[in-house]
Amino acid sequence: MTLKSLINIGLFFIIFSATAQNMKEGFTYLETGKYNKAESFFSTVLEDYPNNKTARLCYGRAIGLNGKPAEANTLFTGLLADYPNDFEVKLNYGESLLWNSNFTDAKVYYQSLVEEDATSFAALLGFANTLSNLKEYEDALVMVNKALDVSPGNPNALVSKKYIYLGYAYQNQQGQNYEKAETLLTKNLELYGDDKDTLLNLANLYLIWNKLDSAKIMYNRLAEQPEHKIISLNGLALVEHLNGKEKKALELSTEAFNSLNETTDPNITKQTTERYAQALIWNKKYKAAKNLIDTLIIKHPNKNWVLALRATLNIYKSNFKESLVDYNQILENDSTSFDGNLGKANVLKALGQYDNAYTSAENTLKFYDNQKDAINFISKLDNSFAPVLESSVSHTFDNGDNKAFASSNTVEYPLSTKFKLLGNYNYRTTSNTVTDINANSNDLSLGLGYQLIPSITFKGTAGITSAKAESTDYTQLLTDISFNIKSFKRQTLDIGYKRQIESFNAELLDQELVQNNYYANYNLSTNFNLGWFTQLIYTSQNDGNKRNLLFTSLYYNLLPKPALKVGVNYQYITFKEQVPTIYFSPEKFNVYEVFMNVIKNEDSAKPKTWFYNLTAAYGYQFIEDDAKQSTYRFQGAFGYKFSERSLLNVYGTHSNIASATAAGFTFTEIGLRFKWQFLKKASFRK
Repeated sequence: MTLKSLINIGLFFIIFSATAQNMKEGFTYLETGKYNKAESFFSTVLEDYPNNKTARLCYGRAIGLNGKPAEANTLFTGLLADYPNDFEVKLNYGESLLWNSNFTDAKVYYQSLVEEDATSFAALLGFANTLSNLKEYEDALVMVNKALDVSPGNPNALVSKKYIYLGYAYQNQQGQNYEKAETLLTKNLELYGDDKDTLLNLANLYLIWNKLDSAKIMYNRLAEQPEHKIISLNGLALVEHLNGKEKKALELSTEAFNSLNETTDPNITKQTTERYAQALIWNKKYKAAKNLIDTLIIKHPNKNWVLALRATLNIYKSNFKESLVDYNQILENDSTSFDGNLGKANVLKALGQYDNAYTSAENTLKFYDNQKDAINFISKLDNSFAPVLESSVSHTFDNGDNKAFASSNTVEYPLSTKFKLLGNYNYRTTSNTVTDINANSNDLSLGLGYQLIPSITFKGTAGITSAKAESTDYTQLLTDISFNIKSFKRQTLDIGYKRQIESFNAELLDQELVQNNYYANYNLSTNFNLGWFTQLIYTSQNDGNKRNLLFTSLYYNLLPKPALKVGVNYQYITFKEQVPTIYFSPEKFNVYEVFMNVIKNEDSAKPKTWFYNLTAAYGYQFIEDDAKQSTYRFQGAFGYKFSERSLLNVYGTHSNIASATAAGFTFTEIGLRFKWQFLKKASFRK
């Protein structure tokens, strides 16, 4: 934080009455900040009295404070040569170093002035401001307190002290020393009451610290000052957004926006309009947001803050390529733009251009050292490419007296943003307590994933399964090959081939039933909360039978946090041949159900918090031409996220929908799952 705009230590001049000329008018111009008139006045005086020290000093101050710091420094350098022992000239020369942001030289110079006269208020305050600009805040506080000892209650010193505290707090905030920053800002409130700048800095600290209730208190305290009501409403709207209360955020932002008038400060008008547009976007009122932004584009063409709003709108609408165009324009206007660099990083990530996303986020840190949002972005990207082990154990049983125990271990080890190694080992043992049939299998597979282009990713594994069944032992090849395609907005398509062994129970495992599955999964989401998922599977089995399966789900998202959706599902299965004595294989099978799903996603859950996924469904199934049968399905997972690198959850399923075994049964599975990122970040990142 710079104090340059506050540096006006005083008018260090001496009025020499012996010169006969009256300079009182010029002094008044300087004292009242009319630097243009002061410059003109003293320039005229110097035409008649070119060697008058007072006129030279005052003219130097006038041009220095009127935007000509280099000229002022040159003038004071000349004065210093003429009056090398004049302390007043020295003080003005020191101040000219500050005007020119030459803080390193100013520090050395002011130190010598303080040594020369330890009671000089101007020297002490100039030294304090110099140290503050060098971010040496502890020493700056010592100096400003000494200045206040010399001149108690001096308004210039008090203002400097306030901003030293603010700068010191910001320094600690950047270093994530939040407690220290809070202490400094609280001290400022004790000294200066409900100061606007301090309240805003405290509120911002609490937002970064994720102490949203405390941030809300600060904004409400600011709202008690009528002249700052709009600013406080803008802050409160952001707090509600971060709390997931989008309607309340829009309500507050609308109040602030409607309070604007011709007399409102332009910066506040800009900030408020920006927040109102954001609130419209948060509430998915895209048409209203677009209309507002289009108006702003006309009124403020090529302004970065308006381009950033349009880019944000396009991100929410998944128009990532259009958003990228705006962010590139922002960076063309200003390569140091925070919104441009980090916004571009987010868009590139969404487009699957991960290496470029890293570059853009790292550019942000070049201009904004230790910026938390940029650091978090890189950290999350690192985590997404870090090696992961996922292990689970489960127990299943049904009313056909089948029981099974299974364990699974899966490893993903990325070697770059495009390429990763895959490994999987499964063990399953199953038995029937009535027929006394037992079987077990061991599956081992290895593979790789590769991003062919940003919108298409290949994934392929191959391995073997070794089974020991009641009447036979055998080994079979396992394969799973797929392409994930994201070529169209808000749409994904998976197509693939999977070779597997039917291992639902011991009898089926004993049949050595090899299934060749050709599948396609299609998912569509929309801007108006409606979604559609469809799955098609064609299965060719080594017993000559063939199966066709269609599953489709139409759902509507009622709430975003936690995610709550309701919908309808339909499933259709048909087998070429019916072999009911061996496995469930109807000529036609239909299931209709309605469902409700509530999710607090594990990926978005913060460390040391719980997450869950609960589904309840009810419907009817139709087997061949038989009468309809009611169905139900309950699924759930409940877990705890220990850190960004590890989590644990229990899960379960209970259903009576017909399966590979038969119709008219109930099936239950319970399990435990552990996910561990066993390296701190991507192995290919230094």
